[in-house]
Amino acid sequence: MTENSSNIKLDNATLSMFDDVKTSMTISIIYMMVTAINLVGNGLSMWILLFRMSPKTASIIFMINLTLTDLALGTALPFQIAYQLQGYHWTLGPGMCSFLSLVFYTNMYCSILTMMAIGIDRYLGIVWPMQFRGTRKRKCIAVFSCFVMWGLVLTVLHPLMTTDLTFDIPKLGITTCFDVLKKNMLPNQLAWATFLFSMVFVLFLFPFCITTFCYVSVIRKLASDCRTAKKQRAIRLAVVVLLVFTLCFAPNNILLLYHSVLRLFYKQSIYTAYKLSLSFSCLNSCLDPFIYYFASKDFRQKLRQILRLQSLVSADSMRMERKESMYSNQCTFEGQEREQGKLCLMPGTSQRKEME
Repeated sequence: MTENSSNIKLDNATLSMFDDVKTSMTISIIYMMVTAINLVGNGLSMWILLFRMSPKTASIIFMINLTLTDLALGTALPFQIAYQLQGYHWTLGPGMCSFLSLVFYTNMYCSILTMMAIGIDRYLGIVWPMQFRGTRKRKCIAVFSCFVMWGLVLTVLHPLMTTDLTFDIPKLGITTCFDVLKKNMLPNQLAWATFLFSMVFVLFLFPFCITTFCYVSVIRKLASDCRTAKKQRAIRLAVVVLLVFTLCFAPNNILLLYHSVLRLFYKQSIYTAYKLSLSFSCLNSCLDPFIYYFASKDFRQKLRQILRLQSLVSADSMRMERKESMYSNQCTFEGQEREQGKLCLMPGTSQRKEME
């Protein structure tokens, strides 16, 4: 944060970041991989969730909302890649800078809140199944919750919509986008602290605690019941979701809090580490389609049908046909030896005929 572009007082850590080509290339490569996997995986997931899966349960509604935010990130990342490859030089103007920055951070925090909502839905369905059996009521709550989540995120991030986030640095010959924020973006230091800490505590830490509680409760509930293969898969899935949530979002938001405290009160910076963690947080948008695949049997079947692979039912049928064919061939072979006194026994037959 600094005063304005005509009175530049950037610290050495920030200036060195803009000159660090290796970090810029690393971030660009991560964004390229994320974009490719994101658009393909989430595009296919959205098609399945919207047009192939019915009825639309509360879980599917939350998955659609999560996929929508992931796709929004996938469409915004190419602009960020171009910005990085040009040495942190933004050429698309202040309006696009504000819009794409809003899309970027809205995706992150809507994803966090949606994963929290999915965790709550699973917690209620597994730990308290009798009290929350109303499918239609849960669907209405899910739709309403999605609107509340978007409203909350846009309210907290409102300053991004009303501020010029570009910043000219004549010394380096570049115009940055969101990497250097003007102090007049918000009226005073208290407003800055409220804005940054709201992003960390309201949009991350509180949902993180709720999500952790829900999935730990689900794991404990399933582990205490009789162990079946289906429940073991559900436990593993809960552990995976919790790990993905923690590894993708926790480092970025912890570093944001640490960087904000250093910047506001000690005039120091760890912005390079924060930028790297921000790129790794985008990996979550690539992993969501794989979580859907392992979480929903119906999703797996629809995906296999689209990709012209065998569904679980057809695979079982083919195995039965092969087994019957094997027995048929065996009987044909044995029929050829009837003259030697051997008779064919069909599978399942318990009686044995005496040798002729």
